[in-house]
Amino acid sequence: MPRAGLTPAMVTEAGAAVADEVGFAQLSIGLVAERLGVRTPSLYKHVASQADLVHRIAVQAANELADAIRDATQGRAGGDAFTAGAQAMRMYVRKHPGRYAAGNAARPTGPDDPLIAALDRVLASWAAMVRGYGIDPGQKIHVLRMVRTMLHGFATLEVANGFRIDADVEDSFAWMVDFIDHGLRSLDEPR
Repeated sequence: MPRAGLTPAMVTEAGAAVADEVGFAQLSIGLVAERLGVRTPSLYKHVASQADLVHRIAVQAANELADAIRDATQGRAGGDAFTAGAQAMRMYVRKHPGRYAAGNAARPTGPDDPLIAALDRVLASWAAMVRGYGIDPGQKIHVLRMVRTMLHGFATLEVANGFRIDADVEDSFAWMVDFIDHGLRSLDEPR
């Protein structure tokens, strides 16, 4: 019988917290059980496997990231929306590196997988970041891929202490965001 009060959502949240603390690569059912004060086999009443736990964390992370970007961009447009959304994504990755990594590791398991809806929310949040730029619909997917690539790359390098050049990381991030903003604005200019 499952421990009274323990739910799949509680196990997922504990797993996400453990992943953030020890790193996604070190996440294990055993560490989550220890965090919750139960024996490891007890967790299998709430999650089917390590892969199931990672998948649940991925859904949670995608929804959290979508919310963070949405909240940051609400009521903003153009460069202001892009800057606020970019900073929100960066801060989310810095605060939750393990669950963000889980979100990138999981893949949808079928058409009804909640991960699909969560990832669609993230995509919609990125689209809101660039909505005010007047991007040609034929270029939208390229813009979204570029935005994701640059923001993901910067944030994941930052949390991995991958910037070893003696220069202010804040300045580099602001420069990159300004560079992207200028590039996006140039898409709307006549050629």
